[in-house]
Amino acid sequence: MQGVRAVVFDVFGTLVDWRRGVARDVQALFGDTVDADAFADAWRDEYQPTMEEVRTGRMPFSKLDALHRRNLDRVLARFDVDAHESQRVVLNLAWHRLDAWPDVTPALARLRTMYLVAPCSNGNISLMVDLARRNDWHWDAILGAEIARDYKPKLEVYRTAAAAFDCAPQEVLMVAAHSSDLAAAAQAGLRTAFVARPDEHGPGRGETAPAVPVDLVARDLGDLADQL
Repeated sequence: MQGVRAVVFDVFGTLVDWRRGVARDVQALFGDTVDADAFADAWRDEYQPTMEEVRTGRMPFSKLDALHRRNLDRVLARFDVDAHESQRVVLNLAWHRLDAWPDVTPALARLRTMYLVAPCSNGNISLMVDLARRNDWHWDAILGAEIARDYKPKLEVYRTAAAAFDCAPQEVLMVAAHSSDLAAAAQAGLRTAFVARPDEHGPGRGETAPAVPVDLVARDLGDLADQL
C-alpha cells in the first residue's frame, strides 16, 4: 500500500446493514401485514436495473433518493400495499437511517488518522451526510455518484473520486464488500481491498471472499485497519 494517500468506501452493504435497517422501517410502518425482509430484498433488487437506465443514457441522472422512490412505488404495488403519501416519504428515507456494522465506526476513526477518507457510493450527498451523522463518521469529503453525475460501476465515478483529492488513481484504495465494485475500481486504476460481509443479504447470504484479484482481503474493517 505504499503511495496510497486516500481510502474510499462503498457504503451500502460494506459499511451499513441495509437489509435490517430497511426491514425495520417497513415493520414499523406496516406491522405484520408485510413480510419486511422480503420487501427489503425486493426494493434492493430494483437498485441495479434502475441505475442501469441512467448508466446507459436512457434516463437523465437523478439522485438515488429519487430512484429509490420510483422503485418504492413499484414494490408497494407488487406487495399490494396501499400506502399514503406521507408513509411513502417516511419509508423512502429508511436508507438515511441505516446502522453501521459494529466494526465500522471505530475502524473508520483509525483509518482517518492515516489517510484521507470518503465514501465512494451511489448514494446522494444528503443520504451520506445523514448516515455519517447517525453513525458518528467523520469524512474528509463526500464523493461518489452525485459528484460524478453517474453511477458505479462506471469508471468515471472512481476516477472523479481520486481527482477530488488531487490523487492519481493508484494513490486511492477502494474498499468494498462486492467483487464487481472492486473489479471496476481496479479497471479505473485504483488499488482495491475486499471486506467480507457474509450476512449482507441475510444470514450466510453475502460475499465471504473476493471473486476477482484484489490488493487486500480483510474479514472486517478493523482487520483492514490492522493490515494498513
